[in-house]
Amino acid sequence: MIIKLLVDGGAMKPGPALSQKLGPLGIPVNNVIQKVNEATKSFEGIQVPVELNVEPATREFDIKVFSPPVSGLVKRELKIEKGSGAQKKVLMGNASIEQIISIAKTKSPNMLCKDLKSAVKTIAGTCVSLGVLIENKPAAEVEKEIAEGKYDKEILGEKTETSAEKKKQLDEYFSKIKKEQDRILQQEKAAKEAADATKTEAAAPTPAKK
Repeated sequence: MIIKLLVDGGAMKPGPALSQKLGPLGIPVNNVIQKVNEATKSFEGIQVPVELNVEPATREFDIKVFSPPVSGLVKRELKIEKGSGAQKKVLMGNASIEQIISIAKTKSPNMLCKDLKSAVKTIAGTCVSLGVLIENKPAAEVEKEIAEGKYDKEILGEKTETSAEKKKQLDEYFSKIKKEQDRILQQEKAAKEAADATKTEAAAPTPAKK
C-alpha cells in the first residue's frame, strides 16, 4: 500500500489526515513521523514529497523521499519566503552561478535532463518565474548565456562555492535594486490611494441645499 505525503522537511507533525490513513492499519503515527523527520532533515524549511510503502500484514513500512520542487530549493538557497508575483516589476533575490549549479546538482537525479548543463539551464528558467536575478542579470538572459556556453567552465568543474567577496558584491547590487524597487512601489501605492480617495469623494452624495 502506497501513501503519498507532502511534508515539511524534518518537521512533520501529527494530523488527522495521516491518522486516518495509518490508524486502521495499526501503525503508530508517532513512529512514522519520527522516521520521516529523520529521512527529510536535510531539507529543513522546504516541503518534501514522501511515499510510505506500507505492508498491512506485517505493519512494516519503507520511506522514499523525493527531491523537493526546484522553486523550493531556490527559495531556500536565497533565503526568500516566496517568489515574485510580478517578475518584471518585483525582484526577490540575486543568485550566483555557483548557487544555481549547486541546486542543479541536488535536483538533477530527479530531473529528465541529459546532463548537468541542461539541469543548470532548467534551474535558471525557474529563477525567471520567481523573479530572481543571476549574476546581477535577468535570469532569462543568463539562461541564454548558459546555452551559449558562457558558464561551461564553472559547470564542467561543478563549482558550487561562492566566494565571500562575490557574495558581498551580489548582495550589495541587489540591495540597491531593492531600494529603488521599494521606492517605486511606495509611489505607486500612494498614487493609487490618492486616486481611490478622489473616486470616493466624487461618488459621495452632494448635500441637499436648504
